[in-house]
Amino acid sequence: MKKILAICDLEVAYASHFMEHMNNRRKLPFIVEAFSDLEEVKAAVDSHAIEILLISESALEGREEEVGNWPIHQVIVLAEGVVTKSCRSYPEVAKYQSSDSVIREVMAVYAAESKEKQVTSVIKRPTEVIGVYSPVGRCLKSTFAMTLGRLLAKDKAVLYVNLESCAGFELLFSQNYDRTLSEVLYHLHEKTQGLIHQVNASICHMDNLDYIPPVQFPQDLAAISVKDWDRLIDVLRGESIYETVIVDIGDGLQDVCAVLGMCDRIYMPVKTDFISEAKILQFERLMEICSYKEVIEKVKKLKLPFCTFPVKGTQYLEQILWSEFGDYVRNLIRADQL
Repeated sequence: MKKILAICDLEVAYASHFMEHMNNRRKLPFIVEAFSDLEEVKAAVDSHAIEILLISESALEGREEEVGNWPIHQVIVLAEGVVTKSCRSYPEVAKYQSSDSVIREVMAVYAAESKEKQVTSVIKRPTEVIGVYSPVGRCLKSTFAMTLGRLLAKDKAVLYVNLESCAGFELLFSQNYDRTLSEVLYHLHEKTQGLIHQVNASICHMDNLDYIPPVQFPQDLAAISVKDWDRLIDVLRGESIYETVIVDIGDGLQDVCAVLGMCDRIYMPVKTDFISEAKILQFERLMEICSYKEVIEKVKKLKLPFCTFPVKGTQYLEQILWSEFGDYVRNLIRADQL
């Protein structure tokens, strides 16, 4: 069963909206329940366990010590004014921001505080890891990977992870990220327990597709060993709620071949000009020399339809969905029964 994240706020509409938004749109390892006062929370605690209580300042006022005695793993205060961090016995996050920003901060606190290794015991289908890679440049690789993810996410829980040195997401989505893959990789490198908490704390989304914002510095990718990548993939397979993980792989890793070997299937966009074909041939020879013949067997080469639109940012991705390119990916999904 999923664990419970309870939100308690005297402002009933806020708590209800938060619950609805989180349960409908985010693929959290929690079920979110909303309460309008602490008496309701106390009754709920008596009947079932609550992992996280997210409570507004006004709802908690005068009852901090009492709540501290309840069997709740983590209490986090929704600060209605300035987040002081040091004035209370509980950590705080700012209330008046987007629900997604609130939950990212909550998961970051939970990641820092929790000593558990696993976040949930959710029973789910095995996680498939799909690699998207090409030694050929300007081949619409990332456009394909994100389109594939968005279409798959209409029916299942999907996570998109971009492993490129310069992915350009801040410009693409017109936003700055407080947490990125860099934070996840730091904890991966330091062998932090409860790594899945760090993953959950970094999740953003584009419609139904969850994603981790790419690294800020290329060195963050280059510093991660094959053993560490293997651990991250194992965590995503065994501890996440995702049915599919799409890994958009660039050339900035220590061993691209080894990471490709961790994938269940690999899509490789290609081009037909002489230079592109030469690069593909060199890649395949490299696989053979490095004893990665099984990687070649997983590769499905794709000749993607050309597409270009005058719009930018998320509008570009939206138009892609309903273009010839989007139809191509839909047909691929049906053909491969993804």
